[in-house]
Amino acid sequence: MTGRGDEEAHEASGRRARGELESDVLAALWSADGPQTARRVQERLPGDLAYTTVLTILSRLHDKGMLVRHREGRGYAYEPARDEASHTAQRMHSLLEGGSDRQAVLARFVSELSEHDEHLLQRLLSGHSDTPPENKSPRGKG
Repeated sequence: MTGRGDEEAHEASGRRARGELESDVLAALWSADGPQTARRVQERLPGDLAYTTVLTILSRLHDKGMLVRHREGRGYAYEPARDEASHTAQRMHSLLEGGSDRQAVLARFVSELSEHDEHLLQRLLSGHSDTPPENKSPRGKG
């Protein structure tokens, strides 16, 4: 079980929290060319995570329905059940549903968009979503 003590241990030891590990594993799989074994995922991750840790995270993500797996030899190869954009959109939707004031959340979100993202959102809402890929800003940049 995890709790506040685990979070404090994470900070003191420099170890990553499970949620962060899950995000890192998903990112490694989204950037891969097809299904990956636990060993290949381990090689794609920074640091020196134990193979069993990677296997545990993959199993948890599979149990949550976030990964699909295919038999490969005596083990499995994993791939995301959804692409990164679909996953992120679903998370955003869940957060919006959990708020008590939907209008305030949307207003704050829009007010904090970069100018580029605001124009992109306006084009998408007006039905003009034909923005070429090279004009899309990378995640985390405005």
